[in-house]
Amino acid sequence: MNLLLCITVGFIIIGFVILVSMKKSMESKLTFIKRNIETEKSLTTPIVWWIVGTTVWGIVSILLIVWWFSLHMK
Repeated sequence: MNLLLCITVGFIIIGFVILVSMKKSMESKLTFIKRNIETEKSLTTPIVWWIVGTTVWGIVSILLIVWWFSLHMK
């Protein structure tokens, strides 16, 4: 197996496990924020960073897959 493929698969699997493990925590924070409309801004910051991190993880995963295909489909 190619090193780039191992890195890609490892990155996707580890990132997916981390995101799934953090999902329940983010859902409970979001529920708390919805119930208490007058919450502080500091409570919403982790949710925003979780969304940003998820987006970055998805983009990097796609780029790694495209890079691997571009190297091996010549």
